[in-house]
Amino acid sequence: MKFEHVSVLGVAHVEAPIRVTSAALADRLLPTLERLGIRPDLLEMVSGIVARRFWPEDVQPSDAATMAANKVIEMTGVDAKRLGALVSTSVCKDYIEPSVACLVHGNLGLSPDCMNFDLGNACLAFLDGMDVVGNMIERGQIDYGIVVDGEGSRMPIERTIERLLDENADDAQFREEFATLTLGSGAVAMVLCRSELEPEAHSFSGAVRLAATEHNRLCLGQPDRMITDTRRLLAAGLELAKRTWDKAVHELEWTLDRFDVLAIHQVSRVHTEQLVQTIGLELDQVVRIYPEYGNVGPASVPIALALAVEEGRIKKGDRVGLLGIGSGLNCAMAELVW
Repeated sequence: MKFEHVSVLGVAHVEAPIRVTSAALADRLLPTLERLGIRPDLLEMVSGIVARRFWPEDVQPSDAATMAANKVIEMTGVDAKRLGALVSTSVCKDYIEPSVACLVHGNLGLSPDCMNFDLGNACLAFLDGMDVVGNMIERGQIDYGIVVDGEGSRMPIERTIERLLDENADDAQFREEFATLTLGSGAVAMVLCRSELEPEAHSFSGAVRLAATEHNRLCLGQPDRMITDTRRLLAAGLELAKRTWDKAVHELEWTLDRFDVLAIHQVSRVHTEQLVQTIGLELDQVVRIYPEYGNVGPASVPIALALAVEEGRIKKGDRVGLLGIGSGLNCAMAELVW
């Protein structure tokens, strides 16, 4: 899919305020680690994640997403009354119903004409949300839209620690729940617009996507538990990412030296480094957020983008690649021209 009339007006993230180190989690798990003969620094050593963030206990996903939405609306100066669609892509939910999007829409006091809905596709959902809003703009249905995401990792990590501290927890259970300990919290929002209305906005050139749903049982998540076959998931994800990149080369004429900055979905150091190596990209192009934020689910790619903008890593005219993958498996890759 190529876009001719879609741009990103702005992206903003909100950092969850409570920093929780991997060393602190290992200290809590020490009885189990000693019983199973697992080295205490395994989590940080294997994942490369030094810390992740938690929200205070009373902060819900819609609260976090609302904070990010308010920030990007203020930053871009967009008239909130002109937003024609609000899409929430959060894995985390306040309730089964109403939708997170409905709650954020109400919190922001948006127009009754602004459609709102949740879009779920694991860690790929934010890129999917950009695509959906982009298509609405491209076809002339709306002029402005906003994609929001609020993720919280406190509950699944706390419940996982409780289970792993049980004296019956064995090595197999530790391995299948290990990935849950890499999760992080955060919030992000992006305003997209019709390019002709905002000449200084950043062009959303297009995107490609592929599915490999034969791997739909390699990561199974509930609000309080996630079971992951990390080895098979990594191998299948890398293979799908390479095929998706090849599709972008064919359909969007991408080359290995095309991008100045890469904002990619980041699970861990191993995942990040092997993804870059598999495709043939350069690691120094990647905005690495996993050491301090962990795996922030669908918020990972746009948070990396927002941080790169804040830190001045992206200059006018730079090409930015957005590479996402989600449990299932699904993969999408998109391009922005800043």
